[in-house]
Amino acid sequence: MGIMTIIYWIIVGFIVGVLAKWIMPGKDPGGFWITVLIGVAGAFVGGLISSFLGIGGGLVVNLLFAVGGGVLLLFVYRKIKEA
Repeated sequence: MGIMTIIYWIIVGFIVGVLAKWIMPGKDPGGFWITVLIGVAGAFVGGLISSFLGIGGGLVVNLLFAVGGGVLLLFVYRKIKEA
């Protein structure tokens, strides 16, 4: 995995994390880096879900599943931090 791939995933993760926070606003601890990590993990989870469902292709579809995964992980993160 090259440095450009890592930079790409950080940028995509940031975008997905910001969109997930926009969809689910609220006070979350962690700041910028947690948002990026949740976004990257959300993109991964969204990709797994779309592959499992047999849905693929297209930037918009992949982005929707990535944001959905980010929202799901943000929800789980908040529930864990509440406990």
